[in-house]
Amino acid sequence: MYRDHKVIVVLPAYNAAKTLKRTYDEIPHDLVDTVILGDDASEDDTVSIANAIGIKQIIIHSENFGYGANQKSLYQKALSLGGDIIILLHPDYQYTPKLITAMASIIGNGVFPVVLGSRILGTGALKGGMPLYKYVANRVLTFIQNLAVNYKLSEYHTGYRAFHRNVLESIAYESNSDGFLFDNQILSQIIFAGYDIAEISCPARYFPDASSIGFRKALKYGMGVIVVSMQHFLTRVGLRNYSRYTIKRAP
Repeated sequence: MYRDHKVIVVLPAYNAAKTLKRTYDEIPHDLVDTVILGDDASEDDTVSIANAIGIKQIIIHSENFGYGANQKSLYQKALSLGGDIIILLHPDYQYTPKLITAMASIIGNGVFPVVLGSRILGTGALKGGMPLYKYVANRVLTFIQNLAVNYKLSEYHTGYRAFHRNVLESIAYESNSDGFLFDNQILSQIIFAGYDIAEISCPARYFPDASSIGFRKALKYGMGVIVVSMQHFLTRVGLRNYSRYTIKRAP
């Protein structure tokens, strides 16, 4: 608990056997009430290791539905368990779990309802080994999206995020992509709904066992980000009405 807020950490996993325990061990368990692992049909021992280290809440997909689909399952479960602060953490140890306390504090004290762990603030991305082409693409796409959605973030592409439950209950995240584009779409929805977003500097680690999408998938994702940006812009200025931006409950 943090100030009577139930804190739940959700782990979207796919073949995370080599890094899951290391990630789990650094989670501040004195603060976090529940850890939920979503296994998207891993082909390794992810589920066995999750059971062995004591993760009680495990969602197992019968087939590989995708990264976005995994998040949908995890958020639905976290909300059903009464989570007030829900933190998305990749179990590949690319992001440090040691920032969970800071993220929960920002939300639990009512400062911001959404917190992102940014690799771009400071020098964490390149120092951590982010490939130069990904860094450049990140900066270009972020510039485009900031213009289109009329907001200012250092990056839209981090996988380290924390939400107050009201945010997830207010947006139609279920309508988003089942793939990697989900991350970008949900931030677009949050901004459209009028929620403020905090960013904290987060070091990133790039190493062989950390998950990373290849060039072709990254290119497809980049094109998808541009489409999301344009859809947001058209809806914002009233030229089109994309149902993804339906707001279930005002902030």
